Amino acid sequence: MSRWRPPAEKSTALITPEGHARLKAELDDLWRVRRPEVVRALSAAAAEGDRSENAEYTYRKKQLGEIDRRVRYLSKRLESLRVIDAAPSDPDAVFFGAHVELEDTDSGELAHYRIVGPDETDAKAGWISIDSPLARAMLKKRVDDEFEAQLPGGLVRFAVLAVDYRAA
Repeated sequence: MSRWRPPAEKSTALITPEGHARLKAELDDLWRVRRPEVVRALSAAAAEGDRSENAEYTYRKKQLGEIDRRVRYLSKRLESLRVIDAAPSDPDAVFFGAHVELEDTDSGELAHYRIVGPDETDAKAGWISIDSPLARAMLKKRVDDEFEAQLPGGLVRFAVLAVDYRAA
């Protein structure tokens, strides 16, 4: 069995200032705190003798590989990201960074979303990626506009109730 994986889909290289700061903090924590801890634990496990039967050594080796993989990814990703810190020229329309209130026209259910970059999505907070089908469908819509979005559960009609670019 090979380790080949198909290349990931290209994601939009946009990010909010808060998201950028979070990724930089994660990279800093991984590089300055977690990696040195794991390296110390790995060298202590290696000093215990036979590495072929040493579960601690094997675990720390895998942990170090995961940290290094994430550090490489974050280092490359942070270079390619474009921080968007200003509201668009048309603040009445839905664009990146917008806080949007939607109503499902069939059920009357209300939902609040913020359109963010793919690196900072958070379903619990209602932050959806600009690459998601819902966000793509609502781009450039204005208050009182209706639109359809093809979601995993099927085609859903929404009405835009509010668009805001307030700070998080």
